[in-house]
Amino acid sequence: MISSWARGLARHRTGRLLAALAGIALAVALVAALGSFLTASKATMTQRALRSVAVDWQVQVQPGADPNSVLNLVGKMPGTRTALPVGYARTTGFTARVQGSTQTTGPGMVLGLPDGYRARFPDEIRTLSGASTGVLLAQQTASNLHAAPGDTLSIQLPGVGARQVKVDGVVDLPQADSLFQTVGAPSQSQPTAPPDNLVLLPAARFAALTRGAGAVTTQIHVARDDTRLPADPAAAFSAVTGAAHNLEARSAGTALVGNNVGAALDSARQDALYAQILFLFLGVPGAVLAAALTAAVASAGSERRRQEQGLLRLRGLRPRQITTLAGLEVGLIGLLGGLAGLGIAALTGRLAFGGASFGAGAGTWAAWYAIAFALGAAVAAGSVLVPAVRDLHAVTVADTRKEAGVRSARSPWWMRYGLDFALLIGSWLVFRASSGNQYALVLAPEGVPTLSVSYWAFLGPALLWIGAALLLWRLTLLALTHGRPVLARLARPLTATLAGTTAAVLSRRRRPLARSVVLLALAVSFAISTAVFNATYKQQAEVDARLTNGADVTVTEPPAARTAPGAGSALKISGVRHVEPLQHRFAYVGSDLQDLYGVRPDTITQATSLQDAYFSGGTAHQLMRKLAQRPDNLLVSVETVNDFQLSPGDTVNLRIQDARTKALRTVPFHYAGIVKEFPTAPKDSFFVANASYITKATGSDAVGAFLLDTGGAHQKQIAAHLRGQLGTAATVTDLTQTRGTVGTSLTSVDLAGLTRIELAFAVLLSAGAGGLVLALGLAERRRTFAIATVLGAKPHHLRGMVLTEALLLAAGGLAGGALIGWALSEMLVKVLTGVFDPPPTSLSAPGGYLALTAAAAVIAVLAAALNGIRGTRRPAVEELRDL
Repeated sequence: MISSWARGLARHRTGRLLAALAGIALAVALVAALGSFLTASKATMTQRALRSVAVDWQVQVQPGADPNSVLNLVGKMPGTRTALPVGYARTTGFTARVQGSTQTTGPGMVLGLPDGYRARFPDEIRTLSGASTGVLLAQQTASNLHAAPGDTLSIQLPGVGARQVKVDGVVDLPQADSLFQTVGAPSQSQPTAPPDNLVLLPAARFAALTRGAGAVTTQIHVARDDTRLPADPAAAFSAVTGAAHNLEARSAGTALVGNNVGAALDSARQDALYAQILFLFLGVPGAVLAAALTAAVASAGSERRRQEQGLLRLRGLRPRQITTLAGLEVGLIGLLGGLAGLGIAALTGRLAFGGASFGAGAGTWAAWYAIAFALGAAVAAGSVLVPAVRDLHAVTVADTRKEAGVRSARSPWWMRYGLDFALLIGSWLVFRASSGNQYALVLAPEGVPTLSVSYWAFLGPALLWIGAALLLWRLTLLALTHGRPVLARLARPLTATLAGTTAAVLSRRRRPLARSVVLLALAVSFAISTAVFNATYKQQAEVDARLTNGADVTVTEPPAARTAPGAGSALKISGVRHVEPLQHRFAYVGSDLQDLYGVRPDTITQATSLQDAYFSGGTAHQLMRKLAQRPDNLLVSVETVNDFQLSPGDTVNLRIQDARTKALRTVPFHYAGIVKEFPTAPKDSFFVANASYITKATGSDAVGAFLLDTGGAHQKQIAAHLRGQLGTAATVTDLTQTRGTVGTSLTSVDLAGLTRIELAFAVLLSAGAGGLVLALGLAERRRTFAIATVLGAKPHHLRGMVLTEALLLAAGGLAGGALIGWALSEMLVKVLTGVFDPPPTSLSAPGGYLALTAAAAVIAVLAAALNGIRGTRRPAVEELRDL
């Protein structure tokens, strides 16, 4: 009997089985793909964080401790691959006599590097000119002293006087911030910048020059075996932090660990948690939607299933046997759909990411595939077996009353719509709370292993999704129930004299049609919200890159290297449309030292974009005009305004170094507005002022950077040409390079991969929601079309009836999906503000993708309608006999 039933299902219910298989396959494929990709992304974040660190640990030897003992202790620590001692000595200044002139700098640092240091820590030092060993001068120091390889340098050491060395090479220190950190101090107490003046010496020469000098310390630089760390950034952070604490405990106060790799993983673990949140916000709705699609497909044949169960009962089958047959259908759908879904996931991974595992390890990949397969089986059971069992035990009288059209008592409107509005109001309240200024979705205290996520923020989008779906369901039922005259007028161009009959059929079938409209709307809203979020993120990543770099190409030079008049003419090479000088100074407000940027208000926008969102108290154009009209006006960061309780028009006295006396000079400004973001500026506290006023007040027109507008083209080539032209005297960065620098975690690799998966499945879900349910509904109504033919309906009448239903489904689903998708997009972007840097002022809608989604849904609906029209051409007598 079981084999006969299975053959009968495959032969006579092929369409229904394939449709259910498609729903299961989509759910399984989406979960398997997203889960594997999420795990692989976390591992990628860990590896990227580890690669970004040149020295894993900087172990500071405490005063009075023996460096050799600490070195031995570090070397015996599990996981230590390399440990080398590095000497640090403070200087009172450097002097160089070059081409008859003497140049002197302020205080600096001298480092003593042991043999083999550069081979063990290759990313710490980069040679710019001259030799790679010996006495090496930092680029900034070489520029300040106008020194080059072969020149003699005098080092002023406290306690021993001046010592002379010959420069062998000029180098750059890419990770100078961590190299000269204050080990053990919190991040807010770290130096704002590394020393400007640096000399690197071989260890033996360093020991000879600093013998007897004061302020000499030793650090042990450590490279650890990172292959043993867990793939998850949070687990890796816990491991390296615990190892660092273990070393400090063993040292008994003789060593303090500067945990550079821990700091990198600390940032990566927060990014990984945001990736996990994005998986939940953007991925889970897709899986739920695929399961709902499967349930809708199964419910399309519910009436036929009840008839089949009645026939089986009449033939003597017991409920347990009928349940077994339903279980057989579940097994076929679950097994074949699950295997198809895993195949789709593997194919997606191979085509988009080069491997079926999406880059995840074999164990993790297999686990996610198993979870997805089990989920597919559960969806199959819930969609087919549960309704079958429920139908077996349903109250026959009640079912008969419903089928006979006996109308039950109508509940008041406030009871029918109360739940919908309650869900929407709850969603709005959660959204208001979770998008407040002081709200943090992810809380990752620095140095604390535990991360916390405010998961209750998920209620906002979830309640909006459910509430909007229920409200659309109610409104569609209301329109189909009380809008028969309107439906008849709309159907008349397609159905002619059967317009009233068509409207009556649509009204009678209002529940299945409303379900189809809601399902299509949810699929479209999923596609819209995912696409808009992705496009908005890409938009803000580009804004962040432009803020960081300043312009298409930026040339940064040491202080006093160039002056403003005619300074940019040498940079205006072929391909450069405009060169804009940007002053960069430092100024004290009270006891706080902050960055001060001097701009030319009339021309600053020719080289870089200034958005209104960067400012408060006026638009970008208005505030630049204020700086031009009154040169002593000052734009202040939000933090400074709050700290010093400033009001518009207040006098702000800044202490700025005078170029002639080198002393700090008090310069009065007037607070004119707030600047939140500015090209090349830090993210916290800074000032923006008129460059001409700063020049007049300080006696110096020195420029800190030049912003070059290339029209967005040939940025890498122009930057490379300028590097060759300027040599070591300047640092040249381009926007292409900066995009890769700021996009290290959730940007181009991870988020793009996540959305590539979701957007592809969103198109498939939209097409499935639009076409599968309609096709099955039309297939189940072949008897209705056959009876209409017997009663005199012509083929064009039946074609009109089918097309009317299809167009109503497409119009209602796309319109409802657009509204729900827009609301979800606004909510997602606002709740996930922490992912964006800077936060967006407006959403970005990818028109091409949205048009593709709409076209896929419409094509699927029309294809289902055309297939239904083809089915109406079968002779009515044959159709009625088979049914």
